[in-house]
Amino acid sequence: METGSAKTEEPAPRFAALSKTIALVRMGTAVFFILFGQYKLFGPGFAHGGFQEYLRGYIDSSAVSFYRPVLTVVVLPHALFLGYVVGAVEMFIGISLLVGIWVRAASVLGALFMLNLTLATWWEPGHGVPLWRYFGAELDHLPLLFLFVIFFVSDAGRAWGLDGQLRQ
Repeated sequence: METGSAKTEEPAPRFAALSKTIALVRMGTAVFFILFGQYKLFGPGFAHGGFQEYLRGYIDSSAVSFYRPVLTVVVLPHALFLGYVVGAVEMFIGISLLVGIWVRAASVLGALFMLNLTLATWWEPGHGVPLWRYFGAELDHLPLLFLFVIFFVSDAGRAWGLDGQLRQ
């Protein structure tokens, strides 16, 4: 066993590589949100019917019980307006992540958005199925929720983002 001669990697280069990797993932995630946001904002299909169809499906079968009244009483009556809000929120998240500005705020908003979708779709596999099926059905929401937590905790806008530029 050698002592003192073993080469150890310094934390600074590992941290820089990790920060750049998170920045690349942040920007890749942004592309999805920009694509979905622009579709919802600039195409008539979502706000003028598509969102209402999703809501009715959530209310009728897949939303958790305590969340159904929120969807029924608060969201559904204002579905046209909120359909555009959903698109605007997705665009804000996407642009924020892409250019790296206000990433922590966008990450909180994104995590809440993913939590909302999880609550709205939890029972999609049905009632009484094995637990893993519920988590399997949420593979389009939960990983993104975890990414938003990582973006928030790591302050992901510092590397290759305007958040880092503005702090200097």
